[in-house]
Amino acid sequence: MTDEAAAPAAGATAGTAAQPASFPATLPYGHVDDLFIDGAWRAASGTGRTTVTNPATEAAWGSVPVASTADVDLAVSAARRAFARAGAGADGWRGLAPTVRAGYLERLAGEIEKRSVAISHTNTAENGSPVAETGRAASNAAAIFRYFAGLAGYLEAVDVRTFPDGSAETVVRQDPVGVCALIAPWNFPINLVVAKLAPALMAGCTVVIKPASPTPLSIRFIADAVAAAGIPAGVVNIVTGNSAVGDALVRHPGVDKVAFTGSTPVGRRIAGACGELLRPVTLELGGKSSALVLPDVDLSAMQQVLIRSCLRNTGQTCYISTRILAPAGRYDELVDMVTATVQAARQGDPMDPDTVFGPAATRAQRDTVRAYIRSGIAEGASATTGGDVPSGFDRGYFVPPTVFTGVTPGMRIAREEIFGPVLSILRYDTLDEAIGIANNTAFGLGGTVFSADADAAFDAATRMDTGSVGLGFFASNHNAPFAGRHDSGLGAEFGREGLHAYLKPQSVHRRIR
Repeated sequence: MTDEAAAPAAGATAGTAAQPASFPATLPYGHVDDLFIDGAWRAASGTGRTTVTNPATEAAWGSVPVASTADVDLAVSAARRAFARAGAGADGWRGLAPTVRAGYLERLAGEIEKRSVAISHTNTAENGSPVAETGRAASNAAAIFRYFAGLAGYLEAVDVRTFPDGSAETVVRQDPVGVCALIAPWNFPINLVVAKLAPALMAGCTVVIKPASPTPLSIRFIADAVAAAGIPAGVVNIVTGNSAVGDALVRHPGVDKVAFTGSTPVGRRIAGACGELLRPVTLELGGKSSALVLPDVDLSAMQQVLIRSCLRNTGQTCYISTRILAPAGRYDELVDMVTATVQAARQGDPMDPDTVFGPAATRAQRDTVRAYIRSGIAEGASATTGGDVPSGFDRGYFVPPTVFTGVTPGMRIAREEIFGPVLSILRYDTLDEAIGIANNTAFGLGGTVFSADADAAFDAATRMDTGSVGLGFFASNHNAPFAGRHDSGLGAEFGREGLHAYLKPQSVHRRIR
């Protein structure tokens, strides 16, 4: 759910391994000791540290402080003051007119764009995402801010609703929720926090951001952009650290709402805490989406978008269609196309603009993906390319992009989210059978349908029990909701629905006769 730009063309570069070599000699941030609280970088009071490791080289190159409980208190208190501080408007940040807040967001978008290269290189050094991917992070973040800034008129419009008997009317107002805890994942550390930050700020909320432990440095450029854009002190705060820091933030009595993107198990724990506290929460969680291939598919057209739709960001994307449902009559030729496409896509140095597949983001994630590959083989699936041991690399958390055939719906690789460069191709005989396989999952986040018949593809999409479906491609639309079903989450991001996640309605009734 990050951007709409085209991915690198599959097969543009031979798929041979390229040993990581290049690394930015100097990055603006490395080993740091401070947190962004109340508009300034302030020394953390805690003594713990989190190390930042380059997953392509396994070299530690940065570190950040683990925020203490006192640090979290300071950040939340700063956000609460900014929410209602007189200096930020008649009634704090929340009291500014939407058009004024929109102006801040527009300036923030421009400041982020100025930091595009630094954001890209830091992001790649943190999680191994290829620069072909991270190079779009700043422009997409800016586009998200500008989209929500464009909703100022919507927020300022007067909503009056007449009673059914005509005797009175109701003015429906929207107030900002308050202080929001925004907890971001490591796979898209900029865009997946901006998807929360932009609507929160536009709604009039103030925030405390907690980035994922492996990716705490690229988010600092957002703080720099916030300061450069002149956003009042305390409106945006950032604390770093481990899961205990996130838990302290989620449960803090000064927090009014939580928004989280990450794994379903962690999302369940956050949902449990918010349920206990009766605190609103938005959760964008895992997925196990399907690419439904209809018998009339144009394989050459599908090939052009295969990597982006099914293995984007080295398979570390929540919505991608890692299960390909292939009609029995075209199964073999589809397997051949998918295998050839994956084999042709370059894996290696994520700083190389020709790289399509980088490393797994962490050692633990690499080990998880390798275990899934071994389980697929143990359960009877066959790998047409890849496997659990990379060749050509003597360091880095690399896993060979792997394509499995002979996969049945009951196998772990067909049921569970792997979050790595692993595709499963399942055979079906009838469309009803294919729909049944697509919907036989605990998740419901994304999906694609490939067909030469637009009407048939649309009809099939409407039968899939999932929040978003792409016809012949997949991309997020900032103007439309992105929402998970079942174990894929609660609530929506993007669109007006994403803005309303940070608002609370008030109905004011008045007689008119």
